Amino acid sequence: MSVPGTPSPAVALAGGAWGDAAIKFANSFGAIAGFLGILLVVFFAAGRARGRLARPLAVAVFLGPAVLLLLVGLVVPLLRTGYLSLLNDDGTRFVGGENYGWAFTTESVQEVLVNTLLWLVIAPLVATGLGLVLALLVDRMRGQAVYKSLIFMPMAISLVGASIIFKFVYESRGPGQSQIGLLSQLAVALGWDDPPNWMLSQPLNTFLLMAVMVWVQTGFAMVVLSAAIKAIPDEITEAARLDGAGGVRLFWYVTVPMIRTTVVVVLTTVMITTLKAFDIVRTMTGGNFGTQVLANEMYSQSFVQFNTGHGSALAVILFLAVLPLVAYNIVQLRKERGVR
Repeated sequence: MSVPGTPSPAVALAGGAWGDAAIKFANSFGAIAGFLGILLVVFFAAGRARGRLARPLAVAVFLGPAVLLLLVGLVVPLLRTGYLSLLNDDGTRFVGGENYGWAFTTESVQEVLVNTLLWLVIAPLVATGLGLVLALLVDRMRGQAVYKSLIFMPMAISLVGASIIFKFVYESRGPGQSQIGLLSQLAVALGWDDPPNWMLSQPLNTFLLMAVMVWVQTGFAMVVLSAAIKAIPDEITEAARLDGAGGVRLFWYVTVPMIRTTVVVVLTTVMITTLKAFDIVRTMTGGNFGTQVLANEMYSQSFVQFNTGHGSALAVILFLAVLPLVAYNIVQLRKERGVR
């Protein structure tokens, strides 16, 4: 029973929530205003500089924030992770390469590495192949912008959102119950009275998870490859047709060689995204039932089991696996720009 003249608990709770929100808003506004104020002072000082200090100061003003963010956000965490990977899980004793030996010799982690390798090979190839086929087909249709928008639309969905969508697609219920999952309902319609629980069926569940990545990345591959195909000079295509090339031969001996660099760039880009796949596995299975991948295992070791040394070693392995793909991508892009 509330005392007369005092606000009810609901009103007090609402008032407290509004007060907290106002404080957070004021703090955020103050931080943004302070940041902008510092930028204005720095740019004003750079604009007023004259003589020998003008150029070094301008370079420092424009490159300084980027270099600082790079150091704080990438270099320092990378060095710290590499250091932690050489310590035990409590971070109290130097163990050298024991954590890396554990990663490559433990049976459960070997299964994780095999799953990651399967993701790295299958998902990018399927997504790039489908993107190339769709680019060829859609470019010959009327209203291609509409179809491209629909195919590209999954790229606007986060991997977590896409995983939730496909979690309902793969939903499976016991015999005698109405199926709400699209895949299970299709199986019933085809005469399969008791479809399995798709997420528990190994190794099928791993490939079903890959389908989510393929669904998201195919639109990206289609748009990029479609632009590359349209950039092929008409003279080359017409000359090939006059020489008797057409259909599959025109595609294989003319189109593919002309867009080879773009295909490689798209493939490696999708491979980088796939190698870092975390959201899909975490959302749909949590890495259980034989679906664990390297990025999710790194998270589990570091923040669930609190094995800092093991998690850091897996993070370094993941970084070293991504690094050659990024370097190769940069080389290919520079070659393409040099040709242009």
